[in-house]
Amino acid sequence: MKQSTSRSLCAPLHVAIIMDGNGRWAAARGWPRLAGHRAGGEAVRRTVEAARKLGIGTLTLYAFSSDNWRRPDEETSGLMRLFEEHLRTEAPKCLEQGIRLNIIGRRDRLSNSLLKAIDWAERTTSTARGLWLRLAVDYSARDAILRAAQCQRPPGALTNDGFAKLLADASHSQAAAPEVDLLIRTGGEQRLSDFLLWECAYAELFFLAKMWPDFSAADLEACLREFHLRDRRFGALPVAAA
Repeated sequence: MKQSTSRSLCAPLHVAIIMDGNGRWAAARGWPRLAGHRAGGEAVRRTVEAARKLGIGTLTLYAFSSDNWRRPDEETSGLMRLFEEHLRTEAPKCLEQGIRLNIIGRRDRLSNSLLKAIDWAERTTSTARGLWLRLAVDYSARDAILRAAQCQRPPGALTNDGFAKLLADASHSQAAAPEVDLLIRTGGEQRLSDFLLWECAYAELFFLAKMWPDFSAADLEACLREFHLRDRRFGALPVAAA
């Protein structure tokens, strides 16, 4: 493994995933898009379990962007029901496995029943001290950055760590998350789509053609192996040159 010039090699990694391709996966089979989202839920279970076993410290999954509200109401309402269902069934299992749940993003556009499920799931898993699982729902990085900037009172000197705390508060993160080490996007697209723009400043990016429902534990492990071969300099010279 090549040496990092910023974060400790022993620090648990922060892995972020843009889970793209559920709808296209379903369409290719002649199924409704929600069937793809249900299959994507199974991929989430596999990935979370693999992340826990691989010792990843923080896993942030892009479940629903603020721009996704532009999709048909049938799909968005179905997704919200599916999300609530998963929270209520999976939270006790997460606690058993030491996984702490945290939902980041806006909450003013979510239904009362979903808000109650979020509050219950976060409280249920609050004592877990293993993997920190963050699910981004109605999330926009630019919106979070803007709201964090508006919270700076009075205007004045602000450190990166201080702004990260404001950003965490603005997006309902339980704490300021560590910077993203590895970002994976499935589905073949190669863009960040307004996801964790501040936290991904020095993230290593992986773009996979595979659709999210087909993503496996082996895929996550393969990305981690490649990640550890990359030379992360954070703007400095390589160790040998320095």
